[in-house]
Amino acid sequence: MSELVKKEAPEAEAKENVTDLQKTEENGAASTDEVKGLKKKKKEKKPEKKKSGWMVALDYALTILITVAVCFLIIKFVAVRSVVEGYSMEPTLSDGNNLIVQKVSYYFHEPERFDVIVFELEDQPGVHYIKRVIGLPGETVQIKDGYVYINGEKLTDDVYGREVMKTFGIAKDPITIKEGEYFVLGDNRNNSKDSRSADLGPIKKKQILGKALIRIWPLTQIGIIGK
Repeated sequence: MSELVKKEAPEAEAKENVTDLQKTEENGAASTDEVKGLKKKKKEKKPEKKKSGWMVALDYALTILITVAVCFLIIKFVAVRSVVEGYSMEPTLSDGNNLIVQKVSYYFHEPERFDVIVFELEDQPGVHYIKRVIGLPGETVQIKDGYVYINGEKLTDDVYGREVMKTFGIAKDPITIKEGEYFVLGDNRNNSKDSRSADLGPIKKKQILGKALIRIWPLTQIGIIGK
């Protein structure tokens, strides 16, 4: 009987070991689940705190400030809307036309012949004129028989004048355009105050606000203002 007990003892020990192993595995599984649960809790986002009233007000103030700054930079250095007043640029532009005047191109190159430009009067800041560039720096301009002559030759490319000029003004005699200056005319040549006038004359580049690029009103005439 004693031998039988001795033989059965290992089996009992094995069963106990198996039971202990199962318990250990169960405890291990439970520990793993607990760890996962803790990690999950850590990953869960905490509810966001609502911004206080002064923080919301600060956000609005910063947005408005940035918007105003961007608009100022665009108007100052990029482009601006301009409204035509009068009839000196007919038939190209008419009274009430709304234009986009861009300022960027003249940062990189000089105004070119036949560009339509907006400029400010030197002795009347805030008063703007819109005309077409005809004479360039260093050229000699003269009006003879109602037509423009550049360096003694008739400007045959000038197809923008509405009619033959009757008033020559200071350009009845040859005028040499100084460096940094431009001779401008309105397309409605007999109804325009421009570089022919003694109180206006050739304009300086620093007076030029920009080049008329696009007509945006009236809607039926939307389009690029070409040379």
